[in-house]
Amino acid sequence: MTLHEIELLTAAVALGAKRVRGWSAQEEALVAGLAAAPRESLGEIRDQIAQGADPLGEGFCLARSPVQRRPRGATYTPAPIVAAMVDWARSRGPSDRVVDPGAGSGRFLVATGRAFPHAELIGVETDPLAAVLCRAHLAAAGLAERATVRVEDYRAVQLEALGEGRRTLFIGNPPYVRHHLIDEGWKEWLGAEAKRLGLKSSALAGLHVHFYVATASLAQPGDLVCYITAAEWLDVNYGRMLRDLLLNRLGLQHLVMIDPAAQPFPDAQTTAVIACMEPGAPRESIHVRQVARSSQLGDLSGGLAVSRDRLGSEARWTVLVRPPRQVRGGMVELGELFRVHRGQVTGANGVWIAGPHAAHLPASVLTPAITRARELYAAGGRLTSDRSLRCVIDLPQGLDEFSPEHRAAIEAFLRFARSQGAHETYIASHRNPWYRVGLREPAPILATYMARRPPAFVRNLCGARHLNIAHGLYPRQEMDDELLMKFVNYLSTHVALSEGRVYAGGLTKFEPREMERILVPEPRLLVLEDVA
Repeated sequence: MTLHEIELLTAAVALGAKRVRGWSAQEEALVAGLAAAPRESLGEIRDQIAQGADPLGEGFCLARSPVQRRPRGATYTPAPIVAAMVDWARSRGPSDRVVDPGAGSGRFLVATGRAFPHAELIGVETDPLAAVLCRAHLAAAGLAERATVRVEDYRAVQLEALGEGRRTLFIGNPPYVRHHLIDEGWKEWLGAEAKRLGLKSSALAGLHVHFYVATASLAQPGDLVCYITAAEWLDVNYGRMLRDLLLNRLGLQHLVMIDPAAQPFPDAQTTAVIACMEPGAPRESIHVRQVARSSQLGDLSGGLAVSRDRLGSEARWTVLVRPPRQVRGGMVELGELFRVHRGQVTGANGVWIAGPHAAHLPASVLTPAITRARELYAAGGRLTSDRSLRCVIDLPQGLDEFSPEHRAAIEAFLRFARSQGAHETYIASHRNPWYRVGLREPAPILATYMARRPPAFVRNLCGARHLNIAHGLYPRQEMDDELLMKFVNYLSTHVALSEGRVYAGGLTKFEPREMERILVPEPRLLVLEDVA
């Protein structure tokens, strides 16, 4: 432990952390042998907590950097967001029990404890240090007698049934952890639980989806759920399961998105959406809205009423809060004229992008390719030479065509690739053979798709291939160079960031299908140069 963590634990024990039920062996091991905390520092902490602050949680975020907290998804929720969510829950009437599935330092538990003076408070937290701080926060706020903190995984939690007419409020910020950091055993759990609920799961789902599914199993009709999570599930394919779950079993009522450019969590580059639900009571219409910043949340129950049927048929939900597109005559979607394909995924760029380890390979397997988005931004609309590009090692399916000398060099490279684990990556395990990257044919137009500025569209005059940092635009019908260049010029000056999927801090991404929805003039108008 760091000195700062020891100081936090010392203060937490002195504030009465052990008075909160559920004290675990893991927590006892953390605090064993700690000295007593100075009384003067405890008084200041108690004063801050009494005024609604969370000095212990703030200290935790200073003691552990965002990078250190990322594997657990520990992103602590700012006070204005907590207040808006608790206000919504209070507007629905009294709750008898409150459950926070990822309690952290107890911000939601303390706020709900004050809002519901007779409710039992249950926090679930896997990090023993955070759990101790959560207990201290509850104790200092005078809530220890009706609080329990459980140091366990929320997906394994069991709750005692409440009597008829009694309500549980599930509220909090389920941890955001990407799918590749989730154990295979828990992915299997998600698949089994989803099947039991009549849903189709995806192994690409993040941890917040797991927590929603666990809540669907625990919640009873009449309960309330109010969660804030990263907003990517609104649009991505893996989110279909969660969208179905919200519309049906979890009874979505209100959906409030915070403008991604606002960066609602100060120490995390992530988006945010709040979902308010009443399990077992699906609505015919759901209120949907977006606010520019967290301070504008106010009453979460407002917004545009959207039918449940429409939400169920939409592949992307963020479009529902955008103004409708104004389509002028003679304009068509880009996808009517071009197929948009993401570039090839290698599975291990450090191996498949040529470097010193490729020095003896034959030139025929070294293919110039766009491997960095900045190469397209620097091209200025025309990529006329591939001399400055790096090469991708693209081996054919069979190796018998090579001379003994070249075959020996390739075999040496493959031994190197295996030593780097390149044959064990997810992508390589689904290739036949594992070493065949299989670059796409050169795209006449290349485009960036993720940045804080509009995409760069570039005429690919040198026939460069591209990895998955770029999209390739392939005409559906024959086009001459002049027409292709006109499309490049038009797209370079008319595509707005708002047409893509906006992430925290203004980072915008265009998936292939999103890029195909960009409106462009019909070819005849471009030829006549009759476009604004």
